[in-house]
Amino acid sequence: MNPFRLCSGLKVLGYFMIVIVFAIVALSYYAVVLLTLAPHLLHARSFTSFLSFLTFHILLVLLMWSYIKVVIQDPGSVPENWKLVSEQNIEEGNSVALTDYASIENPTPTVSTDQIERRQSQFRGYCSQCQNGKPPRCHHCSVCQRCVLKMDHHCIWVVNCVGSRNYKFFLLFVMYTFLTTTLDTLVLLPSFIKFFRQAKNHSFSPDNIAVVFLAFVLNLAFSLSLLCFVIMHASLLSSNTTSVEVYEKKKTVHWKYDLGWKRNFEQVFGANKALWFLPLFSKKDLENIPALYGVEFPTRSDTEE
Repeated sequence: MNPFRLCSGLKVLGYFMIVIVFAIVALSYYAVVLLTLAPHLLHARSFTSFLSFLTFHILLVLLMWSYIKVVIQDPGSVPENWKLVSEQNIEEGNSVALTDYASIENPTPTVSTDQIERRQSQFRGYCSQCQNGKPPRCHHCSVCQRCVLKMDHHCIWVVNCVGSRNYKFFLLFVMYTFLTTTLDTLVLLPSFIKFFRQAKNHSFSPDNIAVVFLAFVLNLAFSLSLLCFVIMHASLLSSNTTSVEVYEKKKTVHWKYDLGWKRNFEQVFGANKALWFLPLFSKKDLENIPALYGVEFPTRSDTEE
């Protein structure tokens, strides 16, 4: 019995988290736009309020666009016929590079299937749970119960793994959420400071006061927590490292996938600058940057030759 299969139950929690995300967005929209910015636009016609109103909607569209993309986009699955080593290499006991893959379809009579699988499991490029080969930087997710290409982590907020094919969308979602919650906090701050005076003068109804108070507290909490998250992933991105590779990187002097911040950035966001901050990839980038597919990754040794 595999106890990690119990982790798949976290998916149910993830669907609940999606509801929470939309609820927080709806609460923030009501507090920021309808209760705070709209009255200023209608009566005071403040340029600052108009700019905040416009910026809020732009960030909200980008946030929700990125969120939907990271939820529905497959993070990257290993092809069914992917194998790390050929039967001949297994039988002879030869070591092979991670890029030396072959399909094992008809093992020789002198080597049983159990022996092949046992020897395969000794290689880092083979998953005994999926009974399949694992490309470089691929890891098995206990929640999804499958291997994910260039897996970073499983995020319950998006009910999905974060891998090679949706990592950009995840980073954009985190960045736009941080910017939106920071803007919400700044817009709601004056109302929060005047909270007790407004409650005394009844300028807001009790329900609206509660909405503004709750929206401010939630947005402030998310903004502060996401700031740490943004800094962490910016550091990982600059060194071309995933969250699950941090420990492995500490054991090496030079991380082999670190090709410099520019090439590291392009392996996630693409080379087309016009699409860097949109949850999209150009056709040219998908054709010219194999790392976006999560199967092949250039290393320092490749570039130094």
